[in-house]
Amino acid sequence: MSTAFPDMHVDRPQIDKLQTTFNQLLETVNSGDRDKIIGTIKEWDNTRRTFSTWSALARLHFTQDTRNESFKKEREYADEISPKFTDLNVKLLKQLLESKNRDVLEQSFGEHAFRLWEADIASFDPAIQDDLVKENKLTSEYTELKTSAEIEFQGETYNLSGIRKFYDVADRETRHAARKATYAWFEEHGAEFDRLYDELVKLRDSMAKKLGFDSYIELGYARLQRTDYTAEDVARFRIEVQEHIVPLAAALFDQQRERLGLDSLKIWDEGVYDDKGNPTPNGNVDELTKAAQDMFNELHPELGAFFDIMVERQLMDLDTRKGKAGGGYCTTLADYGVPFIFANFNGTKHDAEVFTHEIGHAFQCYLSMDKPLYDYVWPTLEACEIHSMSLEFFTWPHMEKFFGDDAERFRQVHLAQSLQFFAYGTAVDHFQHEVYANPQLTPEERRNLWLEMEKTYLPWRDWDDISWGAAGGRWQMQSHIYQTPFYYIDYVLAQTCALQFWDQMQDDFEDALGRYVELCKRGGEAPFQELAKSAGLRSPFETGCLAAAAARAREYLV
Repeated sequence: MSTAFPDMHVDRPQIDKLQTTFNQLLETVNSGDRDKIIGTIKEWDNTRRTFSTWSALARLHFTQDTRNESFKKEREYADEISPKFTDLNVKLLKQLLESKNRDVLEQSFGEHAFRLWEADIASFDPAIQDDLVKENKLTSEYTELKTSAEIEFQGETYNLSGIRKFYDVADRETRHAARKATYAWFEEHGAEFDRLYDELVKLRDSMAKKLGFDSYIELGYARLQRTDYTAEDVARFRIEVQEHIVPLAAALFDQQRERLGLDSLKIWDEGVYDDKGNPTPNGNVDELTKAAQDMFNELHPELGAFFDIMVERQLMDLDTRKGKAGGGYCTTLADYGVPFIFANFNGTKHDAEVFTHEIGHAFQCYLSMDKPLYDYVWPTLEACEIHSMSLEFFTWPHMEKFFGDDAERFRQVHLAQSLQFFAYGTAVDHFQHEVYANPQLTPEERRNLWLEMEKTYLPWRDWDDISWGAAGGRWQMQSHIYQTPFYYIDYVLAQTCALQFWDQMQDDFEDALGRYVELCKRGGEAPFQELAKSAGLRSPFETGCLAAAAARAREYLV
């Protein structure tokens, strides 16, 4: 059997050795010899994969146990050295872009790589190297702050992941109390969250100005390598969400209120589908893993074989525990040719959704690991989320394995919440655009801005006696806002594509699934809209696409 995760190790990189390697490769690039340049690109690509593997392991170990001092020191070293490695990478990319053999190189590696590299070059200069180190430290501080949460509830102590299991229960008083306890912790630490975000916003705005951008919005898009759409395209898409999805989400919430038998829907009711509470999966982590293994083997042979590898090589960390960071993600261990999934199971339907969402990411990554460039292993983030969110729908026929007789209830709530998410995800994006267009806003003005977003995109929201939410603090829970600005709209764009797959699978499941697998195999060899269209999907930026994508889902639910 290949290397299991506990045995994986990469030596800590040293910048002087990396510099020596870089200097040797740069001489070859400047020589003008085409064949040697191609070999140099491949050699540097291997260096990048090894550095990426070490960095992924450093950050992964830290999130597995934020209290471990050796893990913390390795992550801090990663925070320090990563901008220095970026500096070397950008210098080499500049030489490649200016090469007299560029046309030939584009034929060998594709034009898309050069567009990605142009974005990388635009978003970095040695002048911001120290700023990037500071940014890494601030985002890590945010992670540590959230991980430190200890919430007393019903005689037990929970972290932010653990207490979520009470949000979706049938008993209204319990879910109200659980939400109130969680939000009270955020209110208690609100000044710390405000300080961190204020420093991040001002730091990012300063970096943008140093690089010649008018605001961080342009720099943020370059850092996300958005090569085939602009902030103006996203702004028009937000209008379509307001016109077509917000009224639908409001209608779905009103149906939900009626099912719950309530006069008014409060924040603690929003996540609960009916008076039974949300369906919960049957089993512990090991039992759910076995159910997922059966599901993927029945769904598609390549998916099944891949998930078997994930189990055999211990490439998933799924349970919730003290000291472990919250949330979930998929990362790449390129030198070992595999991805890794990090999650926090808490006994809710989310546990089953992790196996569909994160495996979508991991499956695509695994199928793309042998791409000629590391740049192509992953596509840009909005395309990445097509793989994850679409697999959530493709696994629908197998949900009985997790929920038994409640499987259809799960499918109903999953689709409804997928549509309702559009409104929240777009609110997060609009909020960030306003913040970075106006970096001088005070913490109070940002909270008021968030309340405007709720009024526009979430008009049903009623915080009642939860003062932190009523005062506009809800956005502080969203880690993407702190750690990866402008990422969140990617989920909304991808959901537009996933809904198209869901629509198509109603007519021809095998055809839709086949196109999905082929899309995964393409990895990141093309920009977002080209990838979507290659899989038989319309671009979310096409007028009318969003309304059409949601049409059958509306019929299914309303």
